[in-house]
Amino acid sequence: METERVRADRLGLLLEQFDCARERAQVRLTGLSDEEYLWEPVPDCWSIRRRGEAVTPRAFGPGDWVLDQGAPYIPAGEYAEVARQAAGGMSVAKIADDWSVSVEKVEEILNHSGPPEPEVTPVTTIAWRLGHLHFGFAGEWEWTFGERRHEPKLLVDFTPSATLALERFWALIDRWRDSVGTVTDAQLDTVGFSQYPYGSNPDESYIDVLWGANLEFIHHMAEIALLRDLWQARFSARGEG
Repeated sequence: METERVRADRLGLLLEQFDCARERAQVRLTGLSDEEYLWEPVPDCWSIRRRGEAVTPRAFGPGDWVLDQGAPYIPAGEYAEVARQAAGGMSVAKIADDWSVSVEKVEEILNHSGPPEPEVTPVTTIAWRLGHLHFGFAGEWEWTFGERRHEPKLLVDFTPSATLALERFWALIDRWRDSVGTVTDAQLDTVGFSQYPYGSNPDESYIDVLWGANLEFIHHMAEIALLRDLWQARFSARGEG
């Protein structure tokens, strides 16, 4: 019996990893209701909200619903990345611009010794996590394979409908995956092949960008899966099935 051939080239490995993660995520998101999609498990969650009702200072979106976004900061988990950027020759001013923070904040992080202080991050809804991924991958596609002129924060029309949000999200992911599948080996090594303006894409080879995109997809989908488990446990504990 002929066995399925597994790609061992660099792009093939990343694509197979993404395909596996996407397949599992799509199964885990089956049956998502609007109530669960918007469920806020604790007070002060970030979510999607009607324009004018957002609880964060930089909520964004082109339509009636916007995605919560707080003030710029560098999470403690990214301190090592800031150090790598500096070690790679990126100036403090460029790093500050990359993270949308002050030069003083970057210098503080670079001078920090010992383990980072524990960070306090908001709990987010499934709607927020999915919207965050959608906005990120839409921007990545536009600024890599598209016209590279549309503002990423205006590319996704956020919606309170779980069914519609998933339909739009998977369509976008299919387009992104198809485009990535055409990337050549030379393009993988090209610094700035992606010009996505939020982050360090213009300063990285595209294979590093793809590695980061896989990580982003996997870790946010894991968080969504946990929220689904907590939602189900919440009702099971009450005997509601």
